[in-house]
Amino acid sequence: MRLGRNRMRWLAGLFFCCLLSGCFTAGKRGGDTPLAIYDLGPTPARLLAAARKQPLALEVRAPLWFDSQGIDYRLTYVDAARLREYARARWAGPPAQMIQQRLMQQVDYAMAGQGQTRCVLRIEITEFSQLFATPENSNGVLHGRAILLDRSRRQVADLDLRIEKPAPSQDARGGVAALSATVEQLAVDLAAWEKGWGAGVCSG
Repeated sequence: MRLGRNRMRWLAGLFFCCLLSGCFTAGKRGGDTPLAIYDLGPTPARLLAAARKQPLALEVRAPLWFDSQGIDYRLTYVDAARLREYARARWAGPPAQMIQQRLMQQVDYAMAGQGQTRCVLRIEITEFSQLFATPENSNGVLHGRAILLDRSRRQVADLDLRIEKPAPSQDARGGVAALSATVEQLAVDLAAWEKGWGAGVCSG
């Protein structure tokens, strides 16, 4: 009888320990940092270029390795060729799509393939990441090329894109802020570039 009671106490103690283990495991899991989802933030004021007689279509392209939802960074002081991703942070969508949407909102471009557009502005992104020169210093970097194509899809103008903005903090949040600033600067640069094309390039 005494042996049975001792066994019951042992089983009860084991069950209690299992309950405590479960509580600690659940608490640790619940305390993990949640996944942070970022977009480019509120849309800045619209930048209207000179009135267009015909809509100007826009398409934004990026290499496959940049066209994911990961927020990329490089430690140039360690290994500049290695592309890394923040573990607990993601873009709300592929960066190329977010850049295209922001430029359409801000500079009044049309979607390529829709409507009666005479010219297409193609943006080819080659770098869109946070570059760390040191552990204490990083920039959001947008590199690429803008190409203006006429109705026959012949190139009539191009612009090299090398935009860098300092990150306010050395983490995903700071990288997103800096990269968002590069896209805002891109919109300003494209609007100014369009004014220099001259009359008739994409009209009539």
